[in-house]
Amino acid sequence: MPLASFALVILAAICHATWNLLAKRAADAGAAFIFAYNLVACIAYAPWAIWLIAKGALPIGAPVFGCLLASGLIHLAYSLALQRGYQLADLSVVYPVARGTGPMLSAIGAFLLLGEHVTYFRAAGLIAVVIGIALIATDGRLAAFHRPAARDGVRWGGATGGLIAGYTLVDAYGVKALLIPPVVLDWCSNTLRFFLLLPAVLRNRAAAVAAMRGHWPLAIAVGLLSPFGYILVLGALSLGAPVSIVAPAREMSMMIGALFGMLILHERVGAPRLAGCAVLLGGVLLLGGS
Repeated sequence: MPLASFALVILAAICHATWNLLAKRAADAGAAFIFAYNLVACIAYAPWAIWLIAKGALPIGAPVFGCLLASGLIHLAYSLALQRGYQLADLSVVYPVARGTGPMLSAIGAFLLLGEHVTYFRAAGLIAVVIGIALIATDGRLAAFHRPAARDGVRWGGATGGLIAGYTLVDAYGVKALLIPPVVLDWCSNTLRFFLLLPAVLRNRAAAVAAMRGHWPLAIAVGLLSPFGYILVLGALSLGAPVSIVAPAREMSMMIGALFGMLILHERVGAPRLAGCAVLLGGVLLLGGS
């Protein structure tokens, strides 16, 4: 992967871990929080996206509109699954499982569906990423998943990871094959999510207002960081970086998330989890150098 693309992915990982920490802090707000940060994202990135559309940067055609629709629907399901997981389980369980399942399925899909070439470095790097994520998720204690909260974390984290794989492949096709500008793709996806959530929020406006009380600063931060981080990823893909490398390399955010859980949320981070971070880093370096 070119150095410029790799730098974009690493910066995206920092943004991603940060906004997930903030979303975890607002987990009790549920769908109202998703609606609020999508509203922020739609407003904040509208000038950039509309300027590109006005310049004719968005191709017109059924495949493009189909891609935008699929992206928006999958991203909405992803947001709801992730927020539900954060309501039921720890960040240090949901986040690693989601971020581990996603790149594994994305890379497999890229190999099988997009025809990307499998090298020994990529295969070794992918295996290392998966092993590292497993260590981070379990902290070396499989018995931890006997607890209902941990099982909920795995269940919702796994569902979220499957949706991550889905939108990664759809969006990669959009920017690489259909030549949709990354900013436009992400903004259209956010806008569709906003309008799909609007009727539910309006039906119970009082509950949504109550749920968001005290959470608006978090929603503003997530609304700015989440699109920016993902636009960086789409930018790396549009520069020609393979999905099978970009998807696992994004999991540098796993180490940042583990540190956030330990230092900010005071979650237990033992030696196996730290070892998983080291294995994960090794896998990312293999992927970045292949």
